[in-house]
Amino acid sequence: MRYNKIRKMDISNGPGVRVSIFMQGCNFHCKDCFNPETHDFEGGKEFNEETIDRVLNLCENNYIKGLSILGGEPLNERNIEGTKELARAFKEKFPDKSVWVWSGFQFDKELKGKDALNYVDVLVDGQYKDELRNPTLKWKGSSNQRVIDVQESLKENKVIEIV
Repeated sequence: MRYNKIRKMDISNGPGVRVSIFMQGCNFHCKDCFNPETHDFEGGKEFNEETIDRVLNLCENNYIKGLSILGGEPLNERNIEGTKELARAFKEKFPDKSVWVWSGFQFDKELKGKDALNYVDVLVDGQYKDELRNPTLKWKGSSNQRVIDVQESLKENKVIEIV
């Protein structure tokens, strides 16, 4: 597994100041994707225990509200285990901070029953669709995407959106 970049202080991908990691590799190739450099699974840098440690260290500051995991596609079969391990380690160390994940897969379809979701607070799901682009939307790029409260959705066994 590989990652493209880590942002130490990100204010555009989730609430508050966050640490963001962009996973490498995506099969969706959405038209006008804002991160096409993350599509190649062989690009970027190796994701390993040192990467997880680096992200956790960056999250130690009190002003960091959480971790955002984007891509590429963090929940692709080639990336999901690494994403899960990072989210698990983060939630163990920072139970009061949030994990946000962006994925082209849908929560109630392709992601149903995936263990990685046990460590995710908010999921922005659905592929970006350029024809549904709306720059006024919060946390998502197109109107087909949903901002989901994952833990409430898992408890209720239905999609609970954050509006």
